[in-house]
Amino acid sequence: MTKEKTKDILAKILILGFLFTVILIFAEGIFANTITHKFKSPSFNGTGTSSHYLTIENQENTRKLTLKEEIKALQDEIERDKDNTTLARFVRNLESRIYAQLSRQLVENLFGETTQTEGTLELEGNSITYTSDGEFISLIITDADGNTTEITLPIGSFTF
Repeated sequence: MTKEKTKDILAKILILGFLFTVILIFAEGIFANTITHKFKSPSFNGTGTSSHYLTIENQENTRKLTLKEEIKALQDEIERDKDNTTLARFVRNLESRIYAQLSRQLVENLFGETTQTEGTLELEGNSITYTSDGEFISLIITDADGNTTEITLPIGSFTF
């Protein structure tokens, strides 16, 4: 054998030895293991299932409450918009002026130049009856259900 052939054989043995060593080092990761499938969802694998269900229930309840609050806010906004129309403001202003006029007329009848000793006023299903005996004024307010409220005022104690 020649020197060159010996060197070639030696080089091949070294290369094969090196490759064999590398294969042995990395061969540990090459061996296969059995494939096992695990579900990530607690609903399927059972790990942490109760806390998973509680989380879902809390999310559902929170969403329901949020929807209820949004619906309530929209209903309130619609109601405010109805109350803020030009017609609604006009009606409120007219009612206020009519009530002020009725109140002024009632005060005139009780304390004015030509006082009346008794009278009745019907207002939106309510009956207001007033009587005066010279010392006291009695107001009897009867609502549509028949409930009464009586107010007695002394005449001589009103001084301004």
